[in-house]
Amino acid sequence: MAVWDLNQRQSLQTRLTELAEKIATSMGMEVVLLEIKGDGSHSVVRTFIDQPGGISLDDCERFSKRFSVSLDVEDWIPFSYVLEVSSPGVNRPLIKEADFQRFCGKNAKVRTRYPIEGQNNFKGKIVGVTDGRLKLEVAPGKQTEIALTDIEKANLMADLSMKP
Repeated sequence: MAVWDLNQRQSLQTRLTELAEKIATSMGMEVVLLEIKGDGSHSVVRTFIDQPGGISLDDCERFSKRFSVSLDVEDWIPFSYVLEVSSPGVNRPLIKEADFQRFCGKNAKVRTRYPIEGQNNFKGKIVGVTDGRLKLEVAPGKQTEIALTDIEKANLMADLSMKP
């Protein structure tokens, strides 16, 4: 595979995401995240899907078959790759503003591109999103605001506590 620059890779990722979203929507699902990892013959197109009530292995298989056929028809990927489809898991990535709104009240880990108040990593409860800014309660009574555009990565924190 020829070396791809960042713009080419992002353009391909955008087209693949749009295609995956069309397929997922037609199946009553959503694409949480699509990413291209690796280079050359070691490339992976990884797609995380979700739906109300969660994703089963059968759901992943059905989506994978439809997406795979569409990828073959479109033939946009000029290198060998492996297609992976899975649920987002308990540490679900938070990508869109709607994700943060949907999981308001849940705990999240957030890494920023630039330091805010001297740090890049935050853990806390999602309080809300207003005007493209995430409000995160990082300690009792202490909130931090983070512009969504400044977030490098965000995930839900799994609640593994045993409930009676």
